[in-house]
Formats: sequence, structure tokens, C-alpha cells
Amino acid sequence: MEQKIDLEGHRARLRGRFQKSGFEGFHEYEIVELLLTLCIPRRDVKNLAKRLFNHFGSIRGLLDASEQELRQVEGIGEVTPVALRIIRETANLYLRQTAEEKIVLNNSTDLEAFWRARLSPLTNEVFEVAYLDHRFQLQKNGVERLSEGTVNRTVIYPRQVMESALRRSASGLVLAHNHPTGYPEPSAQDKNLTDALIAAGRSLNIQIIDHIIVAANKVFSFRREGLISSVA
Repeated sequence: MEQKIDLEGHRARLRGRFQKSGFEGFHEYEIVELLLTLCIPRRDVKNLAKRLFNHFGSIRGLLDASEQELRQVEGIGEVTPVALRIIRETANLYLRQTAEEKIVLNNSTDLEAFWRARLSPLTNEVFEVAYLDHRFQLQKNGVERLSEGTVNRTVIYPRQVMESALRRSASGLVLAHNHPTGYPEPSAQDKNLTDALIAAGRSLNIQIIDHIIVAANKVFSFRREGLISSVA
């Protein structure tokens, strides 16, 4: 009984600290411990939290880990890997929706934050397009994934992009893709594709606003680097 009271008291103190000041003053393993209390209700999880943190090195490393990787840690059980994945995917969805609501399409900082939230968690290379209306505002449900490939390659064709833009009656496009295993700097193929899309868009009166490349938390913007001119 005394051990149960101590356990409940410890958890209550953790929750109380969080309710008072968020994660201020928390060690990262204590954040992991607080997460674990949500999915392991009747067991001391402090040692497990330390094992997980030491194994993966950071909160991000823990939440990025696959269910298979998590199950390799002693004491993890069957429910916790699924619960941590739910937490990660919920956080990613929140970031994407928040960024989409706040996006200002003539603001490079907003564009970069938007695509970082969407693409940085992905492990395969994808190519996405945001479709803009005649006022250069994001259309409803205006972000589409046109291609998904492997960890270091995806295939996209200018004709495919322009056909989608015409089908949606778009006046402008923001292009984005990710480099899951590398740096955000564009390859020669990235530059050639962008140039081809700018030329195709010009003939169809569709403006390419920017091309964003995301690698982990780093972002390259063609527009910011002067490779695409400002919005007309």
C-alpha cells in the first residue's frame, strides 16, 4: 500500500509541475516518464523512461523510433510503442494544421515553417504542390502529394504538375519536396525541374511562387535564394 501511495504521489508531483510551468525545469527523461504514465497506469516507469532516453538520445529520437525499434528496449511492453506513435502522429497533425491555417503565401518564413512541419517527419522522398487561387490564396484542400518514392528518390514530371494545376484552375503553385537522408541544397535535377515548371507555368499563366526543399529541420527556398523571382 505504501509503495502504491508513493507511486501515485510521484506521478501527481510530475503532473503538478507540468500544470504549473509546462516542461520548464524538467529533465528530458522526466518528460518521457510523464508520457509513459499515460499508457502504463500501474507501474513505476522512471527506470524505463531513463532506458528509453539513454537508448534513443532525445525526445525526437524516441518519437521518431519505429514500433519495432521501441520493442527492443527491455520492459516496453506491447501498448507503449503504439501509444508513442499516436502521440507523434497527433503532434505532426497539429503542426501541419496549425501551419496551414497560419500560412501567408508571400512570406518565405511561413512557407518554410509550413513545409517543414509537413515533410520533416517523412522517411521517403515525396513531392507536393500547394494550389493557389487567383488572389494567390491557398485553395480549400489545396495541398496535394503528387509523388512518393524511396528514401532518396521520387519521380515527378512537369506535365503531371501542370495538368493537376489546370484541373484545379490554379493561378499559382508552391512546390515542395524532401531529402530524407541528405542536405536541403537542390540537386541539378531539382534545379532543372524547377526551371522546366517555371517555363511551363509561364506559357499557361500559372506562376511558380517557390520551391521548398526540406531535410530534417533544415529548409532551402528557391525564392529566398533568388532562384525564383518574387510574386507578381
